[in-house]
Amino acid sequence: MAIERITVDPGRMGGLPCLRDTRVTATAVLGQLAAGRSIDDVLADYPYLEREDITAAVGLAVPGNQAI
Repeated sequence: MAIERITVDPGRMGGLPCLRDTRVTATAVLGQLAAGRSIDDVLADYPYLEREDITAAVGLAVPGNQAI
């Protein structure tokens, strides 16, 4: 489930949504994708993430998504 892959902790990264319990923010991943990088490129930069983490971040950007 995508919501389990997104965490929000006020003490981590200014409370921004992060992928799992890492310091990788959903907005950082979305920015890379918006810049034209592929999911595989992003995963190469963050080998501890999984494809499902990336798709969970994309899900946050969908209008009307109430995941958080």
